[in-house]
Amino acid sequence: MNAILIVAAKEFRDGLRNRWVLSITLVFGLLAMGLAYFGASASGVVGFTSLATTIVSLASLAIFLIPLIALLLAYDTIIGEEEQGTLLLLLTYPLRRSQLLLGKFLGHAAIMAVSTVLGFGVAALLIALLSGELLDLKLWQAFGFFILSATLLGWVFIALAYVSSVLVTEKSRAAGAALLMWFWFVLVFDMLMLGGLVISKGAAGGDWLAYLLLLNPTDVFRLANLAGFAAARSYTGLSHITVGPLFEPAALTAILALWVIGPLSLALWLFKRRQI
Repeated sequence: MNAILIVAAKEFRDGLRNRWVLSITLVFGLLAMGLAYFGASASGVVGFTSLATTIVSLASLAIFLIPLIALLLAYDTIIGEEEQGTLLLLLTYPLRRSQLLLGKFLGHAAIMAVSTVLGFGVAALLIALLSGELLDLKLWQAFGFFILSATLLGWVFIALAYVSSVLVTEKSRAAGAALLMWFWFVLVFDMLMLGGLVISKGAAGGDWLAYLLLLNPTDVFRLANLAGFAAARSYTGLSHITVGPLFEPAALTAILALWVIGPLSLALWLFKRRQI
């Protein structure tokens, strides 16, 4: 465990030195503040809107931004070390491959967690002060859940990036694989679902539609934030297809956690069998 923490601390320090933490924090903070201020501009209103409205806007846009940032952060974790010639050196130390990978994951996970909490948290505090909702506990609960789920979504795509980084033999291929994963989970999956509904004229939907959405972590994140709390539910039409115990906030959080554990376990298994 000590070896894992040493590797994690080193990765986190690298993130601070390379300005990853600062950059991600600023991006998240500015995104939240910008959406809160300009979110209603289409209706001719400019000014800070409620936290509930901001959550809906952020949940819709964060699924494009968070996976991309996480993939950029971690796509070259293993193949990058191998191309630089440092991976073989690291493995000569009294350090198992599983410890190295888990340590790197903890370091990257800490970067995403700190940046998400600081970026969205500070923005939420400013929005609540300026919109007069500082004492609304239900909205704070919804926004707190948004920050938690956003952190988990980032961890999911860090784990997915590890899988591609272990599988490929060149850094450029790892970048290409990361881009393909982003397209699949963020764009293509939902387009195929929508296309199936259109072709079948709704006959392929029904109760199965909601369960198929659970096969995509970005959709799990969206469902959790748009249909999980009454504060946000009133602004969206998704709630009518998310009925049942699997679509409660706690269950959706657990599903996101499984999306972290599954790819990370696969990356560990592949890394142990990789020829260096």
